[in-house]
Amino acid sequence: MAVHEDGRASGKRFHEDDDDMPIFNAENLQSNMKSIYYSRTFLSIIGGVVAGIWGFTGLMGFIFYFLIMAIASLGFAAKAKFSIQKYFDSWNRIVVDGFLGGLMSFVLFWTFAYDIVHIF
Repeated sequence: MAVHEDGRASGKRFHEDDDDMPIFNAENLQSNMKSIYYSRTFLSIIGGVVAGIWGFTGLMGFIFYFLIMAIASLGFAAKAKFSIQKYFDSWNRIVVDGFLGGLMSFVLFWTFAYDIVHIF
């Protein structure tokens, strides 16, 4: 609180029972985000290998990737018992973060596995 020259406190006083703004521990939030990022990367690699082995080509492979990421997002929310505000600062953290990096890994392992199984 800011103190005026006459010594009186100004501004709104906050009580312990006020729930105006959630408080996050930065280390825990960062750890949760690392877990999501690593999980998405791992699922992208495994999904790419599976898509390559199953012989998906073109749009079907990308639909498979989006399906994997949707299931992963649902799994993350279920792991958090659907109370996302306790573990993350927004829903975007679960749905969007790591999406494009995972896409690159998916395409790399998808084409690699497809080439090994179906071409060679």
